[in-house]
Amino acid sequence: MSSPLQRRVRDWIAAPAYPWVTGGIVTAGAVAELIVIPAGVTTTIGVLVSAASLMWRRSFPPIAVLTLAAGLLGFAGDINLYVSIMVSGLTGCYCLGRRRVLHPALTVAGGALGALCVNLVHINTWSRMELPVPALWEKGSLSLFAESFLLTVVVFGAVMMGDAVRSREETRTERHLAQARVIAMERQQAAEAERAAIARELHDIVSHSVSMIAVQAESATYTTPGLTPEARDGFQQIAATARSSMAELRRLLGVLRTPQGDVARTAPQPARTAPQPTLDHLAELVEQHRAVGGVAELRITGERVPLPAAWELSAYRITQEALTNARKHAPGARTVVEVDYGAGRLLTLRVRDDGPGRGAGSVPGAGHGLTGMRERAALVGGRLSAGAGPDGGFLVEAELPWGSG
Repeated sequence: MSSPLQRRVRDWIAAPAYPWVTGGIVTAGAVAELIVIPAGVTTTIGVLVSAASLMWRRSFPPIAVLTLAAGLLGFAGDINLYVSIMVSGLTGCYCLGRRRVLHPALTVAGGALGALCVNLVHINTWSRMELPVPALWEKGSLSLFAESFLLTVVVFGAVMMGDAVRSREETRTERHLAQARVIAMERQQAAEAERAAIARELHDIVSHSVSMIAVQAESATYTTPGLTPEARDGFQQIAATARSSMAELRRLLGVLRTPQGDVARTAPQPARTAPQPTLDHLAELVEQHRAVGGVAELRITGERVPLPAAWELSAYRITQEALTNARKHAPGARTVVEVDYGAGRLLTLRVRDDGPGRGAGSVPGAGHGLTGMRERAALVGGRLSAGAGPDGGFLVEAELPWGSG
């Protein structure tokens, strides 16, 4: 976990003004150095160009090649090594590795060649200054090239540091993208599973209704006196159509209830015959919540009216999921379930708790449970909202219109 100071430093480095400010500071330092320690024209130009070019290193990274070349030129023109040249040269090498202007091996090779050229110029300067310089291949002559070796090591270290930072950032970005893909996949799978569950439950409702149609049509053929042959044939056709629809629904149910990849090799399982829960089962649901340690209260306002089966099931499942979220994200909190059979054929559900208000979905769109609840509400033409309650805690509110008033 980074500290506030570290975050401020990272934000400042990422700011557009950062290269201009730092480049300007190095350039001002170079001017001050040249005033204190005057140099020749070649060194002066090299020092100033190397420092000033740092201001464009982010907007135009290839300019770092000029930064390094000008720094080496400035060092070659004078035996004095200016601090500004060291700073600009190291920064230029870091930028070349960080921005991958060239392959790191090419950058290091180019820097090593430049360092050797600077070393040869200095060897020639030492000879003209009548310093004791051993001839090549004589004892101690290899020490003359210690300068180029040292410069090459410095260039190598700065380039590798920039390349390491680049690799680390690329790895971090790839990891974040992979995590985002996994989260998106999990959410998609959860949504698909929820839609499949809704489809199966609705199938059970439709199957019950269609089977009743078949039974009633078949019975009417024998129990209704005075039927004409045409009417009897009509009832028989209704029963036959209903039975055919039932067979098709059972086939679809087998596909829905078989895991992906097992459809071809798994025999269809018989459909469950347990009745689907309705709003009359809410008291049992609240009691189950209390049995596992929760504190819950059920409040019902308005006159209980029978709703279509899809509405009854959706309302029950929304309440069930809301209670599950309350147990998961606000354990021990007091939960109130409100059911309002309002006028105008509008059923309103509210499930609120007095927890910390951090339940699933406190961030819009988050949480697989909320996705399923919203889909259930939308399936019957309703809407669902979830978030912090007006008095704190977490509130899930669903409005399910089930007909025109």
